[in-house]
Amino acid sequence: MTKYIYDKEDWPKFRWDARALSEGLAAVHHGQDRLLNRMSKFGPDLRAEATLQSLTTEILTSSELAGEAPDPAQIRFGLARRLGRDLAGLAPAGPESDGAAGMMLDATQNYQSPLTDERLFAWHAALFPSGTSGSRKITVGAWRRPSDPAQVARYEAPRALRLSREMRPFLAWFNTYDGIDLILKAGIAHLWFATIHPFADGNGRIARAITGMTLARAEKTPHRFYSLSAQMLREREDYDGVLERTQKGDLDITLWLNWFHAFVSRALDGADAPLAGVLAKARFWDKHRQTSFNDRQREGLLRLLDGPDAKLTSSQWASIAHCSQDTATRDIEDLLQRAILKKSPAGGRSTSYSLVDAPA
Repeated sequence: MTKYIYDKEDWPKFRWDARALSEGLAAVHHGQDRLLNRMSKFGPDLRAEATLQSLTTEILTSSELAGEAPDPAQIRFGLARRLGRDLAGLAPAGPESDGAAGMMLDATQNYQSPLTDERLFAWHAALFPSGTSGSRKITVGAWRRPSDPAQVARYEAPRALRLSREMRPFLAWFNTYDGIDLILKAGIAHLWFATIHPFADGNGRIARAITGMTLARAEKTPHRFYSLSAQMLREREDYDGVLERTQKGDLDITLWLNWFHAFVSRALDGADAPLAGVLAKARFWDKHRQTSFNDRQREGLLRLLDGPDAKLTSSQWASIAHCSQDTATRDIEDLLQRAILKKSPAGGRSTSYSLVDAPA
């Protein structure tokens, strides 16, 4: 008796009920069209800022799903540097943060390029520049070895000796434009890669990057305006459940694809809130286009504009602006007098400052 779908005689010949999937597939296409049409009315700078915001969220939440907690400012720095955006107020990225940013940008900006084992090895090496995952040394930039664990929760991946022959048909299929709807292809690719589980660690993040790459192909744009990982973080239990049922079932993956399509639709709907924040930033700078700020003030304001609840103490402001505490206090007092900043009720060292017109 076979235990997992990769043991089935006809693996990996997936099948599905196209009629049962038609409504969910149409909903995804409608959501994509609605979002892209909305974004087409934004100028180039706003689209670039929305992409930076969405990719930052994507990397942060994808890392959180993997049990990691990178510094948001470092992730944003790594992305902003590669996208040619303003780096003011951002902390330089460490190797792990920079690697995660590089992988996600390669997947989404170079979505038309073939996916190869060398490219996947480079992504994996970028995620683990030290060759370790936590305190554990792992195989990096190569397929999982027999000494690496294959157990994932209640699922056991194919043996390491099978990986080369498992990945060859996956990559050949992925790089072939075979007429399959690319939304369908994104769901199949995610399931197929996650089932093979070819790396010692980082498989979830790479599976999500491959999914994002396929959706970028579907949308024909390198701009990303929504985050799959943020939605997955909200639905992790459901995701784990339907993935396990599919991996322990037969090769009819209709259940998985129906769930995946509804999941992507919800991710598209969830783009409204972060895009509202991007618009709020644009409105802030438009309102103050005639206002004079020194470089230190601009760096502090950029950090405060990153979130609806963002606040800074004078010490944090001094650190961001690379100035003395006294200089930071003078800059803050100037912005208070101009009613651009407001002071928190708390006094002493816990006093913090936030924007009067904070992004929604």
